[in-house]
Amino acid sequence: MGRLTEAAAAGSGARAAGWAGSPPTLLPLSPTSPRCAPGAVAHACNPSTLGGRGGRITSETPSLLKIQKISRAPWRAWLVLAITMVRFYMEKGTHRGLYKSIQKTLKFFQTFALLEVRIVPTSVLVTGVQVSSRIFMVWLITHSIKPIQNEESVVLFLVAWTVTEITRYSFYTFSLLDHLPYFIKWARYNFFIILYPVGVAGELLTIYAALPYVKKTGMFSIRLPNKYNVSFDYYYFLLITMASYIPLFPQLYFHMLRQRRKVLHGEVIVEKDD
Repeated sequence: MGRLTEAAAAGSGARAAGWAGSPPTLLPLSPTSPRCAPGAVAHACNPSTLGGRGGRITSETPSLLKIQKISRAPWRAWLVLAITMVRFYMEKGTHRGLYKSIQKTLKFFQTFALLEVRIVPTSVLVTGVQVSSRIFMVWLITHSIKPIQNEESVVLFLVAWTVTEITRYSFYTFSLLDHLPYFIKWARYNFFIILYPVGVAGELLTIYAALPYVKKTGMFSIRLPNKYNVSFDYYYFLLITMASYIPLFPQLYFHMLRQRRKVLHGEVIVEKDD
């Protein structure tokens, strides 16, 4: 043991003497360099700091832009809404009061969906129709006409919206990460077959339930005479809105059916620009 210590000391002395004459030459380090040792610069010697699996920079590493898009997508809000609705029904055993318990979150994130056209890769027409109809339902129907907030039809479209959005944003999130499970893709292009008609039925039934109150109170209506010489009847506007579902809903529904055939069955479908 003493001989080994003396040899090590002699070797250290020789190296010190050699360095005294000229400074040592510093060689560039690589992640696999044998010169990497404890105390060396982490970014030069530690492959785990470079990202990717196994410390390698790969094309599978999510880009900053993808991460930003994922963080902006309001999938978390819909998940919170789903959990809140389930907990409310389990605790109360009734749907009465459900809308009141979630209305602030619903209003904020459904209004935020106006920016959705810049976040998700889908048709501007489809997104515009869907988002505008939901904002109309949230602000001009359920928010403004409180007597209908406990209608069963309100729960109907809330459940349809929530399940649809959780499925849709899960699809976008996993697609951005380039790791899309088949079940998520299958759910995205199959759940809507039931959820879209259920949601539309809930919206139409809710508007229908609001008609007597609107007619009785004359809310949002402008009567003649007035200085602008303009009249507006919100009651008839709601009737026209309900009728507009007839041409608009099939466009959205058949668009999704075409997308379903293309994605799940590989059909080549040529669509006109929206």
